[in-house]
Amino acid sequence: MSEREQGRAGGPDETRGEPPAAEARAEARPEERGRSETDEMVADLEGRWLRAVAELDTVRRRMARDMERQRQEERARVAAEWLPVLDNLELALRHAGDGARGSHGVPGAADAPREGAGGGGFAPPPGTGGSGHAEAVIEGVRAVRDQAVAVLARLGFPRQEAVGQKFDPAVHEAVGAVPDPHAQPGTVIEVVRPGYGDADHLLRPASVVVSTKAD
Repeated sequence: MSEREQGRAGGPDETRGEPPAAEARAEARPEERGRSETDEMVADLEGRWLRAVAELDTVRRRMARDMERQRQEERARVAAEWLPVLDNLELALRHAGDGARGSHGVPGAADAPREGAGGGGFAPPPGTGGSGHAEAVIEGVRAVRDQAVAVLARLGFPRQEAVGQKFDPAVHEAVGAVPDPHAQPGTVIEVVRPGYGDADHLLRPASVVVSTKAD
């Protein structure tokens, strides 16, 4: 056989194998697949972590709202226990003649007789020092009343100053209406029972008398 024939016979055997570059790509494919799977796992874990953080933040905010609501309810419960005591102090000052509207806008005291006055007033018992002792008692009751009002304010329920304001059904409760030529119709002209709190945190509405248009 000639050398040419031997070359032709050996040609296919020499080109039968894959080129070196193709062999390198084939060897790199498993490593690339492993890297891709790792990236997918990292992305999945990152997504789970972000969702867990978001859910935890939502739970934290919800717990904070629940705790604040519970605190508000507890403050309201404690403050409500003060109201009967405070109302009795107001009544005592009103009967003692603490002024027409008192230091906090409570009406009805101007017409009440003072201690020792004629017409059925509170006569001091013998040996109590007369009107001077009675005034000292009144001042003491007034101080206790003001202290109780301050406690309610610290609990988040300040006393309403309703006289002269426009009637607001959110914080006022109308118990009467009186024609008044000196006030605009719908104005609070008298407080029968004080209110505490505001529209957002109302402990008790103020019972008020409202002006109407005078004839």
